[in-house]
Amino acid sequence: QVQLVESGGGSGQAGGPLRLSCAASGRTLGNYAMGWFRQAPGQVRDFVAAISWSGWSTGTADSVKGRFTISRDNAKNTVYLQMNSLKPEDTALYSCAAAASLVSLQSPDYWGQGTQVTVSA
Repeated sequence: QVQLVESGGGSGQAGGPLRLSCAASGRTLGNYAMGWFRQAPGQVRDFVAAISWSGWSTGTADSVKGRFTISRDNAKNTVYLQMNSLKPEDTALYSCAAAASLVSLQSPDYWGQGTQVTVSA
């Protein structure tokens, strides 16, 4: 079993930076592809970014491309989401997920409980 715990969320003004972390326990994340998702009130959960187990392959949603960067440090069992140039529409509950492959992230094996990000205009 893998347990994922997100941190780093909070409130900030538009244009500012914020970094989210997802720490794993139970086993190392080196065997998993990882992804970040977000869900705003009244909205479905949307894909944000993903990274392969090796860290060589990444992908981001068009809405955050050029602003958000996903990375991982397998030695620390941690995945990060660096968010720059935040916009009010980035306000959401951000959750990390783990799966056996990037394709499998369409239906992740494990989910964290999420961390709230609120961006004011």
